[in-house]
Amino acid sequence: MLIVMRMLSGGASASVQAVGAGTIADLWDSRERGRAMGIFYLGPLCGPLFAPIVGGLLAERWGWRSTMWFLAGYGALTVIFIFLALPETLAVRKPVLPDVAENDMAPVSRPLSRVSSRQVVGVTTRWLKMLKIVFIDPLKIVLYLQYIPVLLSVYYASIAFGSLYVLNVSVEHSFGKPPYNFSTIIIGLLYIPNSVGYVVASLFGGRWMDSIMQREAKKANRYDEKGRPIYHPEDRMRENAWLGAFLYPAALIWYGWTVDKGVFWLVPMIANFFFGIGSMLIFSMVTTMLTEFMPKKSSEGVALNNFMRNIFSCVGSLVTAPIINGIGNGWLFTILGLVSFASSSVIFLMRVFGPRWRKTMDERMR
Repeated sequence: MLIVMRMLSGGASASVQAVGAGTIADLWDSRERGRAMGIFYLGPLCGPLFAPIVGGLLAERWGWRSTMWFLAGYGALTVIFIFLALPETLAVRKPVLPDVAENDMAPVSRPLSRVSSRQVVGVTTRWLKMLKIVFIDPLKIVLYLQYIPVLLSVYYASIAFGSLYVLNVSVEHSFGKPPYNFSTIIIGLLYIPNSVGYVVASLFGGRWMDSIMQREAKKANRYDEKGRPIYHPEDRMRENAWLGAFLYPAALIWYGWTVDKGVFWLVPMIANFFFGIGSMLIFSMVTTMLTEFMPKKSSEGVALNNFMRNIFSCVGSLVTAPIINGIGNGWLFTILGLVSFASSSVIFLMRVFGPRWRKTMDERMR
């Protein structure tokens, strides 16, 4: 039952991220969206800052069940705030089609002699439609991977996000054992450095990304008939992307070998701070780009990003501890860092071929 409830909570949190990013796309223009998206992502990524600390204190004082009660109360407060303080942000709503009455339904292939049989068919049809909406329709977002800009952006973010979970598991796995032997609360505090990195990158990274996009539009002399700059999503992948592409893989290798050799705990924590900066630059950049590659389906683009990157994070969480036991932190994070470095080729590809791929995508999505 605990696993089932955790699956349901995961689905709920994923929908919040997708709808939240779509809300940002509704409210902010492209020239300011990067800053807004960076601030928005402080929420999901600062969870690792507060959750281990609060959870460790609760579990140590009242047991692990107290964390569940805390989350239940927190969720109830969140629902209240959503109803009271979160209005609809979509400018134009699609008309809702009226429900088709049972009498207007197309006849079945052969006549049914009993009313109860018709009721069974109607109920079954409604349940099948509901199951399709719940389990089949959400998977249609995977079809957007046929567009190269979406595929590459999602892949790059997924590598960084999977690395985050490998790092989180390693912190818990490694610092609770010799030579560190830290308690649960102290291990929770070790998540602060990378979370501080997220905050720093959110505060300056989004604004920096917006200024880069505006600069690129002016440099290319792209203006509409009213003299307003024309922005392209791939313009966000410039020096900010290269900085993130260098920082977070280098920080992974730095962390891996310092922990592997039992170096004083502050040294790997400094590496985690830089990992937080580099990975946050990538996360906010990709999420903002997806809302602009798919302007009329921004929530679906973010949902696809969440779907794919959570697959990477799930696999990473499962295999990290066995791999550490087998080859150690040093080699694990060296391999992961090299894969991350190699994946930064996405930035070069988007720089060279991005405009052509985006135009093709726009034509096919019309």
